[in-house]
Amino acid sequence: MKGLTTAQAAERRREHGSNTLAQAKPPGALRIFLSQFRDAMVLILLAATVISALLGEWTDAVTIIVIVLLNAILGFVQEYRTEKTLETLRNMTAPTARVWRDGSLQELPAEQLVPGDVIAVEAGDCVPADCLVLSASRLYANESILTGEAEPVAKTKGDAHSDLTGLHKPYVLYSGTAVTRGSGTAEVFAIGRQTQVGQISGMLSTIERTETPLQKRLGELGKVLALICLGVCAAVFVAGVLRGEPVFDMLMTGITIAIAAIPEGLPETVTIALALAVNRMMRQKALVNRLHSVETLGCTSVICSDKTGTITENRMTVTQIAVYEHVYDVTGSGLRREGSILLDKKHVSTQQEPALSALLRCGVLCNNAQITATKDGKAWTAVGDPTETALLVAAAKGGISGQTLGCLRIAEEPFDSETRCMAVLLQKGKSRLLCAKGALDVILERCSHVRTGSGDMPLTEAMRGRITAQAEALSGQALRVLAFAEKRCNALEERYGMTFLGMCGMLDPPRPEAREAIRTCAAASVRTVMITGDHKQTAAAIAAKAGLLRGGEAVTGDELDLMTDEQLDRRLPQISVFARVNPAHKLRLVRAFKRSGHIVTMTGDGVNDAPAIKEANVGVAMGQSGTDVAKQAADVILMDDNLATLVSAVEQGRAIYANIRKFVRYLLSCNIGEVITMFLGILMGMPVVLLPVQILLVNLATDGLPAIALGLEPPEPDVMRRPPRKPDESFFADGLLSRIVWRGIMIGLCTLGSFSTALRFGGSLTEARTAALLTLVLSQLIHVFECKSERGTLLTVRYFSNYKLIGAVLLSAAMLAAAIWLPWAAGIFGTAPLYGKILWQAVGFSFAVPIVTSVVTYRRKK
Repeated sequence: MKGLTTAQAAERRREHGSNTLAQAKPPGALRIFLSQFRDAMVLILLAATVISALLGEWTDAVTIIVIVLLNAILGFVQEYRTEKTLETLRNMTAPTARVWRDGSLQELPAEQLVPGDVIAVEAGDCVPADCLVLSASRLYANESILTGEAEPVAKTKGDAHSDLTGLHKPYVLYSGTAVTRGSGTAEVFAIGRQTQVGQISGMLSTIERTETPLQKRLGELGKVLALICLGVCAAVFVAGVLRGEPVFDMLMTGITIAIAAIPEGLPETVTIALALAVNRMMRQKALVNRLHSVETLGCTSVICSDKTGTITENRMTVTQIAVYEHVYDVTGSGLRREGSILLDKKHVSTQQEPALSALLRCGVLCNNAQITATKDGKAWTAVGDPTETALLVAAAKGGISGQTLGCLRIAEEPFDSETRCMAVLLQKGKSRLLCAKGALDVILERCSHVRTGSGDMPLTEAMRGRITAQAEALSGQALRVLAFAEKRCNALEERYGMTFLGMCGMLDPPRPEAREAIRTCAAASVRTVMITGDHKQTAAAIAAKAGLLRGGEAVTGDELDLMTDEQLDRRLPQISVFARVNPAHKLRLVRAFKRSGHIVTMTGDGVNDAPAIKEANVGVAMGQSGTDVAKQAADVILMDDNLATLVSAVEQGRAIYANIRKFVRYLLSCNIGEVITMFLGILMGMPVVLLPVQILLVNLATDGLPAIALGLEPPEPDVMRRPPRKPDESFFADGLLSRIVWRGIMIGLCTLGSFSTALRFGGSLTEARTAALLTLVLSQLIHVFECKSERGTLLTVRYFSNYKLIGAVLLSAAMLAAAIWLPWAAGIFGTAPLYGKILWQAVGFSFAVPIVTSVVTYRRKK
């Protein structure tokens, strides 16, 4: 198969364009910036500013507009970065296709496909374009996206005269459909908007960003708090007017309090925090498909993990080959070219070992992978499944390759998770040969003879027992066992009566980091369970090496079938390994864990894993070995297929939820403090404590950057030494609400204390307002460090764990200092430079409450 050349593909791409569908464009920079002004309270403030200008209050008008613009710029920068992060995620999940270009099979972005390209498809692939089927081996596709029919449709070979218009053509693979079974090749004839799905893309192009459950809850909370704040603002306005304050001044005061105190942006702030967390997870090789999964990850109590590539390295190496009479050792590892085949530590030639030669030949012929020597000749580069790659490398060590065999493939029975085997029918000259590989029990069932040094012999029960014992010995060494058989016949269906050739034992060592990841999960009260299709002994041996089988049981799929749901529920806490399971077993296990009250994170890679992935609370697909269907069903994709990456994602899920609690605590405490300052001041008969422009300055200095910086807090050292939270747990659990209200009240009372003390010390009204402003801002900036930890105090908090927060606090403090001590800024904000006892009492009020609270809390814990 040659396919197009690179030059031909480039020419056709210029003619036909990219293989993409029309999608709703994400908001541009200008739209994001203008959206900062759509809030009703901001519009009211701008209207009041215009009135202020008409009355000749130009300084206040210009200052307020500048502050509103600065807030808008800050919001724009945050939202723009969030949108760019989400756009990066969309690009990283773009589909790929396996295409013949320049005579070789390559994996390319699907958008680069052009009419005339020849692609290879197999179970689990999403079809990237409308294609004419050139060859099909038990090929089925789910076309429900186009037809609404869930039953997979059988696909057959078409020809140059086939009608390619419309739907329901058995020889056409349609873009967007999923290959559910089999394999085949197909030629692209329509891309992008010319495909059947492209013609209805107008119905599919709207991107609707749904809110996460936490965003919805905080949005509802924000509305309730907004109503309360509006009531307080109205009371401040009425009380001030009744006391004789100017109506316009009190109107401006009420509006600015509302803008500063109403937490209308809580859901948006959560979005920004989630996007930043997703960006951090992306750098750690965990790609988030759905934002809500970040919240749920932190609740995970059970991880159902595949073995191959997740707990192990997925670097298969054939280390032993067992034929009926001998067991050979194979040296070398991975894709390195050095290595040989040994018998009793002596090099053997496959030409003198007919049984060994037949097995290696079967492994090469019943294979869809490709290996090519690197330029330096020291290693192989591989395309295809790691298991099949390992078979090609082992055969090469014995001097056998596909080129030397010269066989033509006539038909194929693709590997299937239900049949657990693969078979091919080959022809060389007038002779045909059926080769099969797969699970030992499946292959043995198809065999009536066994290959020995003396020729083929009838397969007796005693021989079957000996072969099974050989397999168990290999499995006990943590080797993955694959069996091989062949038969001279004319049809793929003549699969029984085959000759058993032997077995390969493949080493796939546990990842070095897997043991530590499993230990971390145990400390975090998260169970790790291995679910694999491998032999029970192999799975148990790998689990033991990874530290997973600590007194737990290993159970097979057959044993699982014998259990009722009640029996499974009782035994579930004792089982650590499920072996020889199929996709239906995986789905049943997920449901069983959920029935027991667990939050389940499930990994998978095959097309048949999609139901279990969807059923789990968090579905995880493998980025390297996973099929397109599994990736589309998943909430999270592990780009390196690594269990340690998944555990890190769970840690990040816990950390981001904790960080959201931190900045909500900070924002609400500060807002309550501001409202109490103004409301109680009016009720107590004091002059207006803070001017509208000063309230806006507080909002600019303390609400934006410090809150977002809290969302970037690294995980606390003990975050993976706590049990997972329950998903229905109140956001304000563990006394968070009482801490928010208490701290808000204290901020407000300290600000009022600073204001009244400054007046008693003989300060002017301007100096008293400046002292109140200083106390309010400083107490909030001190409080941000209290919010870094829910369990620590100012005496124990890690101050330098988040340099972005330090930078945000320093910038806010610099803005405050400029507003007080720079003459031109003091004139704008209605402040006066503070010195002496008025300054120190304002600073003292700022530090009094947090210091006392920290000391009391610290002594209580001791």
